[in-house]
Amino acid sequence: NADRQRRAAEQELSDAIEQLSDSTLQNQALQSSKRKLDSEMQTMHADLEEMLTESKMAEERAKKAMIDAARLADELRLEQENAQHCEKSRKALDNQVKEMQVKLDEAEQVAMKGGKKVTSRLEQKIKDLESQLDNEQRRLVDAQKAQRRTERRIKELTFSQEEDHKNHERMQELVDKLQNKVKSYKKQIEEAEEIAALNLAKFRKVQADLEQAEERADINEQVLAKMKAKGRAASVGPSL
Repeated sequence: NADRQRRAAEQELSDAIEQLSDSTLQNQALQSSKRKLDSEMQTMHADLEEMLTESKMAEERAKKAMIDAARLADELRLEQENAQHCEKSRKALDNQVKEMQVKLDEAEQVAMKGGKKVTSRLEQKIKDLESQLDNEQRRLVDAQKAQRRTERRIKELTFSQEEDHKNHERMQELVDKLQNKVKSYKKQIEEAEEIAALNLAKFRKVQADLEQAEERADINEQVLAKMKAKGRAASVGPSL
């Protein structure tokens, strides 16, 4: 009976040691997984900070592009007003030239009757008006060229602003994905810590069971030793 108890205690002790070893290996694996998740989480935090910085820079570029577009729109409006003014001046000079031509025709008729001086003055006036008309036409052409350049610049800025907006949206999407990954890693770390805590509790329980098994084995060995001593004493007594 004492031998069976001792063997049972030894078996229980062996099972407890094996369970303790399994728990230790599992706990080490969980600790390694936790360290790996912590490292990946730090990397994700660094990537997230970089994405946020790039997103802020894209927003600043978009704001600057909007300011430039507004400024160019004002310049375009001024160029358009200038072009309209030049067009009005040209039309007014055309009308003056027509009026002067009518007056010249009338003057020619007068000149035929002796008004050559009046005709000369009118011809000079017409030349002056034609020169002014040429100048106004050149100014109109220059204004139209400036207007086309401004319109092209506005189109370029509009396209650049749209590209910055698209880049900002893509970066925001990446930031959201990174934040979701960080949350997922946090959850995995929390779960790993919970499992590690459970394994630690199991380890402590197994350790306590092991200590109890060792105490029972010691008691059984003492009982066995006493029983053997009694057996030897009993066998010696009758012989005397």
